[in-house]
Amino acid sequence: MTEELLKVENIKSGYGDLTVLFDVSLYVRKGERVGILGPNGAGKTTLINTIIGIADIKAGKVFFNGEDITKLPPHKKVEKGIVVIPEGRRLFPKMTVLENLRTAALTTVKAKRNYEKNLDFVFSLFPRLKERLNQKSSTLSGGEQQMLAIARGLMMEPLIMLLDEPSQGLAPILVEKVYEALDEMSKRGVTIFIVEQHIAQILDFADRIYLIDRGKIVSEGPPKKIREKLIKTYLI
Repeated sequence: MTEELLKVENIKSGYGDLTVLFDVSLYVRKGERVGILGPNGAGKTTLINTIIGIADIKAGKVFFNGEDITKLPPHKKVEKGIVVIPEGRRLFPKMTVLENLRTAALTTVKAKRNYEKNLDFVFSLFPRLKERLNQKSSTLSGGEQQMLAIARGLMMEPLIMLLDEPSQGLAPILVEKVYEALDEMSKRGVTIFIVEQHIAQILDFADRIYLIDRGKIVSEGPPKKIREKLIKTYLI
């Protein structure tokens, strides 16, 4: 795990006249599990939005597989293998589980070609989704919707998956199931970059963690180092 897959270099970004991130730099190696922790309003979601191309980049660059993708539109970044599981899931509510998955598989030629194989993988991770194949996504429970959001991302054949608060609003047992699925994805070669409020979960899951506060990276390192920093600074 030495080759950098994603690199953010001296990024300043935000929305319109509002600047949220200030001189942020980080990297994610191929196969890594990297977590982002920080208080509400620290800039965690804006960081994901910057990488995918939704936030306004005022300075700095984003690289993927060594290529400068700073100015690429979001759909082109998806084609390169960057997939986002946004906060709030954002499923197609009137579509069934299968229709949501099928639509995701249409995003790239490769995903379309491997549709059946990816569908089998998704159902091996989330058997409950197979049981609800013809059910509209709006009628699923919160945990099932999160499973579907992750499954839909997998149907796009990501090289890296960016997840924004995947455990938000879920009961502890469902949080555990989501992280079991992420663990299996990681074992199969998907690089994971995850924004999380569930501190204990991400400290157990990640290889490295960045701590962000007020739009700046204030610490970086293995979970043990970040745990000590959090205890000293935030008294967790």
